[in-house]
Amino acid sequence: MSRSAPGSAPLPSPLDGEVIVSRLKELAACTDVPGEMTRLTLTPAHKRAAAQVSFWMREAGLAQVHMDATGSIVGRYAADRANAKTLVLGSHIDTVRNAGIYDGNLGVLTAIAAVEALKQQGIRLPFAIEVTAFADEEGVRFLSTLTSSKAMAGIFDPKSLEDVDAHGISRMEALRSFGAPVDRVADCRRDPAETLGYVEVHIEQGPVLEAAGAPLGIVTGIAGASRGHVRIRGEAGHSGTLPMAMRHDALTAAAEMILAVEARGHADGKELVATVGTLLIAGSAVNVVPGEVQFSLDVRALSDELRIRAVADIRAAVADIAERRGVKASVDIGHEVPAAPCHGPLKERMAKVVEGLQLPVVRLPSGAGHDAMVFRGVMPMAMLFVRSENGSHNPREYAAPADIGLAAEALYAFLLKTAEEM
Repeated sequence: MSRSAPGSAPLPSPLDGEVIVSRLKELAACTDVPGEMTRLTLTPAHKRAAAQVSFWMREAGLAQVHMDATGSIVGRYAADRANAKTLVLGSHIDTVRNAGIYDGNLGVLTAIAAVEALKQQGIRLPFAIEVTAFADEEGVRFLSTLTSSKAMAGIFDPKSLEDVDAHGISRMEALRSFGAPVDRVADCRRDPAETLGYVEVHIEQGPVLEAAGAPLGIVTGIAGASRGHVRIRGEAGHSGTLPMAMRHDALTAAAEMILAVEARGHADGKELVATVGTLLIAGSAVNVVPGEVQFSLDVRALSDELRIRAVADIRAAVADIAERRGVKASVDIGHEVPAAPCHGPLKERMAKVVEGLQLPVVRLPSGAGHDAMVFRGVMPMAMLFVRSENGSHNPREYAAPADIGLAAEALYAFLLKTAEEM
């Protein structure tokens, strides 16, 4: 497939990985911090990125391109018939601070590329395609997150409009300044009866595909998560005058508890992960036996039953260690998100097109959250991972152009296969 003007050399296919990477780099110029990729939701850089994505959508043949009430950019490629259902493709274009250029953005540009390939071939399908560049996935600027995809799923919480950023600007104020029709959130909802589902391409953000030597991966589901903190209260004292046998050291108790969290994470093999990412020592000093310590807890698994059981085991271990060491401890879980399994038929269809590209079919769960997870119980959803290096949420994240091109080809083939199977 190629693009060419009369008398000129053929232009690369929109599915060419190098073409998509060039757009990723162009989009990366839309940053709020020169020299790094920082594009928080509803900022001036986000607005420039939204305008650029809107241009590419129109160029690709998407019509009715508009900004919705949450700041997302949405374009529509009409079906070959009236009253057809819609398949939604997309991801997000907001980033964390000092991010890489692939997370989220790749899914949006790959979706646009697949539609552009359809347009070049003059193909209309028996379903409409909507490409969405969600405005708020990362949750960095405001406390609540995934508000754009939640609005599409019909589970938007109006209280999130009251969230304020570090400068005291509310989400409502930011949306109005952004130019979003914030009073029309209800219009964002998609009727599940009229929607075939949601499909998202995303870099893996982990090492599994790289270790397997596979460029693409079929996501089995998005892990559920339990997050909170453990607080330990002991007794502070002078490090020189308090005998070891008489201490109620909150930090050494926390250290043992943290190792217990790690051990519980190992106990279920590859099915569960348990992480302590922050540690706070109240009134810490080199010559003080710590009297109060707090650490974070993050437990994730594709099985909600497994995750809930692991949290219960961690609670029991914390209580046992606290009693043995003569300290008091509490476990507070403030964030619970259920697992979101990918839809079987969509997932298997994606596996077939990957196999059709003569590629190994690797299935893996997503430990990270994505816009796709909010459609759990609302509409079918599926994800395709692209092999990546150096993790994610940092400037070193990377996906090879060849792998990106394969992802675009797979998504394009997925659209054709969906039409074939209808």
